[in-house]
Amino acid sequence: MSQGYDIKKVISWALYDWGNSAYATTVMAGFFPVFFKEYWNTGQSVNESTFHLGMANAIASLVIVVLAPLLGAIADKGSARKKFLMFFATMGMVMTGGLFFVAQGEWVVAMMLYIFATIGFMGGNVFYDALIMVVAPEKKVDFVSALGYALGYLGGGVLFALNVSMTLWPHTFGLADAGEAVRVSFILVAVWWALFSIPILLFVKEPKIVRLMSMGAVISGGYGQLIATIREIRALRYVLLFLAAYWCYIDGVDTIVRMAVDYGMALGFKSSDLIVALLITQFVGFPAAIVFGKLGEGLGAKAAIFVGIGVYVVVTVWASSIEEVREFYILAGVIGLVQGGVQSLSRSFYTRLIPAGKSAEFFGFYNMLGKFSAILGPLIVGWVSIVTGSPRYSILSVVVLFVAGAIILYFVDEEKGRKMAIEL
Repeated sequence: MSQGYDIKKVISWALYDWGNSAYATTVMAGFFPVFFKEYWNTGQSVNESTFHLGMANAIASLVIVVLAPLLGAIADKGSARKKFLMFFATMGMVMTGGLFFVAQGEWVVAMMLYIFATIGFMGGNVFYDALIMVVAPEKKVDFVSALGYALGYLGGGVLFALNVSMTLWPHTFGLADAGEAVRVSFILVAVWWALFSIPILLFVKEPKIVRLMSMGAVISGGYGQLIATIREIRALRYVLLFLAAYWCYIDGVDTIVRMAVDYGMALGFKSSDLIVALLITQFVGFPAAIVFGKLGEGLGAKAAIFVGIGVYVVVTVWASSIEEVREFYILAGVIGLVQGGVQSLSRSFYTRLIPAGKSAEFFGFYNMLGKFSAILGPLIVGWVSIVTGSPRYSILSVVVLFVAGAIILYFVDEEKGRKMAIEL
């Protein structure tokens, strides 16, 4: 792990989160679920469109499950984390921009572009997460991780606020209607993502490898390293336990992010009200992520994660019984208080359990399990919605994931895990 603390590198690294979070907010959590249900899935039932959205998220996650560990191993072997980051980010940007051209009723085309854009978003995050160990010294990793999430909330929220304004007052922006404003927003997300990817390319330098390797040798070495990493993870008991816990509780977090707007629409709330709720989450999340980073430094990352999981359990149970949109607003604010904290402290806690020189390959497994869980969660929500015909039961099913994650996390010993990583 880097021992220096170069603020320019830290900010450059965090600004990538500022840029790519526009996809998470405007597209994944915001406009795509609404547009998918109301514009591209015209003529289909609420439960059918929920199932299609869950399938799209699950397929994208499955691809990352298969690719992430191998890509991480290859990137470490060839010191190519930035190259892989930009490959996936570029794919995400191009596919996101392509949503602008999808005609009404073409839900299959929209679903395919969304799948590839989400693969680009999640695949890039494998290498973005791994680069934290290049820019952050150990004592500052909680803060730097939280800073990335905080700037992500703020940057994603700023563009989302602009995009929402475009949909509310399209004529002010020279647009025909709200539908055109949503389609233009997909273009703006792609441009925003590209613009704020520039600093990490220019100012974050990976350690130079001693011996240059051909791409064939890098891939071959990556396969070998993948096998070795699987053996190492099996030997590192607390890494294995943490990954199992993370698999469960981050499933709940990601499922709520991706399905919240769809859930609100299934309850009959207006899409404009739900978009406002997302804005509340974003702007509450900015300072809250920073505070959670400090909480992690003082209370300890593991204890702070427990706090966040507990809040999510309460929120999910409450969400299953809400009747009024103002309750949805309150829930959005409460989620904003803990969402970034759970995500950022999970990342920084993990860095303390893994060998310092193998960050990309270990973060490949970290992201693999996070995205594998994102296969299960949306599918459970979609399946329960189809079987019971009740969106309330579908959202309530997420609670079991938070509880299971908390129980497993209890058995993760940070000090013993750190010692095992050093000795490996």
